[in-house]
Amino acid sequence: MQPWLEIARARAPDGTELRLDRRGDEWVVRCDGRVLMSTRQHGSEEALALLAFAQAPHAQDVFVGGLGLGFTARAALEKLPREGRLLIAEFTPEIVEWNRQHVGEFARRPLDDPRTRLHVGDAVAHLLRAHELYDALLLDIDNGPSALVHASNEALYGDKGVAACFAALRPGGVLTVWSASGDDGYLMRLERAGFMARAEFAGARAGSGRGVRHVIFVAVRPRAQSSKARTR
Repeated sequence: MQPWLEIARARAPDGTELRLDRRGDEWVVRCDGRVLMSTRQHGSEEALALLAFAQAPHAQDVFVGGLGLGFTARAALEKLPREGRLLIAEFTPEIVEWNRQHVGEFARRPLDDPRTRLHVGDAVAHLLRAHELYDALLLDIDNGPSALVHASNEALYGDKGVAACFAALRPGGVLTVWSASGDDGYLMRLERAGFMARAEFAGARAGSGRGVRHVIFVAVRPRAQSSKARTR
């Protein structure tokens, strides 16, 4: 078996070490030694977008939190109309650089699509300023609400972050969130904020019913509800 080769190394803004490794035609990003994303297993990342568009098929303004290897963004672009707009928020500049220089071809270079805009910075800070700007929010940040690698991402999944997501969506809009595992507490926070929420399972490998399965939270903002999310 071929050994893993380290291609690049970076430190996220919160100090966490990230590493881009390659073995043959497979690429992975590791966070403090743990595999965070892989070019071979991205079915659930694509499901994040597909479930959002299944709920909001006419979405035109879409926010993707977390560029990763680009698979969520590409799946969203495949569903987005020609006049649509996709904003990708990525916290770590090196992830953007790695996508442009090394791994962009795997997801057919979503950053080069004319409908794509890029925000290098904090997704929560952006969402706090986004009042009813989006038809869909697709969040693939960290390992989900409970299996956090970056402690700084906790704010996104707490009451404040959930309320920010609710307010950033237009009535009828949808929030989908990738997670390594289920989280009843997060579902309760979504419902408490005013969302109609559920959890779906998605295979890590596209088109395969076997192997690792991840969770996609699907939360819909009702059309007739106030933009002021309820928190306790």
